[in-house]
Amino acid sequence: MRIITLNANGIRAAARKGFFDWLPRQGADVVCIQETKAQAHQLEDPQFRPAGYHCVYVDAERKGYSGVALYARREPDAVITAMGCEEFDREGRYVEARFDRLSIISLYAPSGSAGPERQASKDRFLDFFLPHLRALKANGREYIVCGDFNIAHKAIDLKNWKSNQKNSGFLPHERAWMDRLFGAEGWVDAFRVVDPRPERYTWWSNRGQAWARNVGWRIDYHVITPGLREAVRRADIYRDERFSDHAPLTIDYDLALP
Repeated sequence: MRIITLNANGIRAAARKGFFDWLPRQGADVVCIQETKAQAHQLEDPQFRPAGYHCVYVDAERKGYSGVALYARREPDAVITAMGCEEFDREGRYVEARFDRLSIISLYAPSGSAGPERQASKDRFLDFFLPHLRALKANGREYIVCGDFNIAHKAIDLKNWKSNQKNSGFLPHERAWMDRLFGAEGWVDAFRVVDPRPERYTWWSNRGQAWARNVGWRIDYHVITPGLREAVRRADIYRDERFSDHAPLTIDYDLALP
């Protein structure tokens, strides 16, 4: 089973940059997209519902903001589009597709980089989402949570870690949250199961030739339940083309889509 996640930073912009020309050649079983930045009526072109996929879009109430999508080769048994927290459900940050005992989620966590008000919202999200994940894990299903968490976990996960310790995305309490997620809470960073190398980033600033110089951050993840750890086979960050300020992250699992 191949799953791709991408923060598109505007799905219409990503389409203009060739994302939907690239996608059919990837053989993905599931595609998770974040930051669609579009309402349903703006995505009526057939390219936004690729052939062979069942497509679900969850829009933010605010136009041109947030939004997630999930494409699956098989029609899900059920689709859940809310977490149960009004602040974040109104922003279109979550879609879960259920296939038998497996759930795949496309998640867009808030960014705090725009200032203190947005950091406070991000912190509220982290406070809400960890218990939410705990409840999911306790129900006995297997989960693959794909998306932009807007946090680099360790120094290996961003280029200039020393100078970013006071910046949103690498704040001490955010890294501690990740420590807990992948520690006491028992979730697994699927990418690091198979790729321990440094300088493996998924996001680059549009300033200072960060992309060309590979001055990036790894803030996009597949976060999985521990029962799936042994199924992780291969991970790839695609950089031959640039569809967004993020790169597509592909992980192959030794599983069939149920």
